[in-house]
Amino acid sequence: MKKLDNIKRVLIANRGEIAIRAIRAIRELGGESIAVYSEADRDSMHVRLADYSICIGKAPSDKSYLNIPSILSAIEISYADAVYPGYGFLAENANFAAILEKSNIKFIGPRSETIRLTGDKAEARKAAEEAGVPIIPGSPPVETLKDALEIADRIGYPVLLKAAAGGGGRGMRVAHSPQELSRLLPVAQREAEANFGDSRVYIEKFIVNPKHIEIQILADEHGNVVYIGDRECSIQRRHQKLLEESPSPFITDDVRKKMGEAAVRFAKHVGFTGAGTVEFIVDEDMNFYFIEMNGRIQVEHPVSEMTSNIDLVAWQLLIADGKEIDFKQKEIKNNGHAIEFRINAEDPETFTPNPGKIEDLYLPGGYGVRVDTHIYKGYTVPPYYDSLIAKVIVHGKDREEAVIRGKRALTEFFIKGIKTTKDFHLKILEDEEFLSGKYTTSLVDKKYLGIKE
Repeated sequence: MKKLDNIKRVLIANRGEIAIRAIRAIRELGGESIAVYSEADRDSMHVRLADYSICIGKAPSDKSYLNIPSILSAIEISYADAVYPGYGFLAENANFAAILEKSNIKFIGPRSETIRLTGDKAEARKAAEEAGVPIIPGSPPVETLKDALEIADRIGYPVLLKAAAGGGGRGMRVAHSPQELSRLLPVAQREAEANFGDSRVYIEKFIVNPKHIEIQILADEHGNVVYIGDRECSIQRRHQKLLEESPSPFITDDVRKKMGEAAVRFAKHVGFTGAGTVEFIVDEDMNFYFIEMNGRIQVEHPVSEMTSNIDLVAWQLLIADGKEIDFKQKEIKNNGHAIEFRINAEDPETFTPNPGKIEDLYLPGGYGVRVDTHIYKGYTVPPYYDSLIAKVIVHGKDREEAVIRGKRALTEFFIKGIKTTKDFHLKILEDEEFLSGKYTTSLVDKKYLGIKE
């Protein structure tokens, strides 16, 4: 197994299960891990497992995990020579990455200029077009309502308003008519400003009932870029992913190959390095269109690890250490089928957050089952952060076996004291539309929540 040569101490600027995932990879590669934590996370498992730990502030994210001066102080006093950002928080903050670059601290991810480019949806869309990657008909950021109405009339309704600096489904609105567009444009602009400090909004043709499929890539500092399969992410609630599987049961191997090659072209065009994901919308005829690139590890990365036998987090670290990817595209083979269930501390009917103390807990196991989590019996889930508390990942020789194993694993998952989304996933595994593999991003909203766009 490869070892880290240039990076010795890694500060993990995150919390929860992804922090533990990083600690494990760092330890296996011969490095030391430094956990940072808020006052609310003093008893969190990542604090216990790391080699060293430092409190960086009060419970709210802006006082701790988003507090750049506090994290920089933790880097200084711990003598860290690299930072692992995980996902969320500062993972795609170009200013943070730039500060680390100037301080000669390795940011385990792409360069700041690449983060800035891919984080701007309008600029990323332009780069995709330059790289020959299919894009949805649309526009640059619109300045006035008049411009917006003219563009929408040209590409045809319905249209999707998207925040240029956005992500995670925030700042998105669907307009089916000029009247709706006139009403929703200022709403989308205000939401974009509130969430991202940038009110710019652009317009895309809205693909009705699409599939959301993403391609996992790895790119090193020596010019090597490979794609590591695809992930089906169409089980969503209001654009928030709930369940992912790999490979997609919908697309053909030929389309999968074309999507992978398009993702590699885009990554090379923007000078990407590290582990990232290129996301696509796919219509009913299997035409695919670029949505965005996430220049970080994704919550759903384990399904790609299970089907490829490639440790993506270890390769994030190795690439940052200057190592060259030591396998070729033709050597990457798909091995069976994997499904990930996001277990959130939420009511399974309404998806209302349900933080609190875990009074009892039993985690599933056995052949083909993996659980990534930071919770334990007696742990109190704080109300300040994302409600994700565990990821149950199952693997089978095919999709049918993975579904059966998923039912078994979820049935074994026992938790007392808080509500979770476990029962929602058990419903999905009985849903005929899901089992057909032809489900789209509208399944949960329409069928389970009664939401109509």
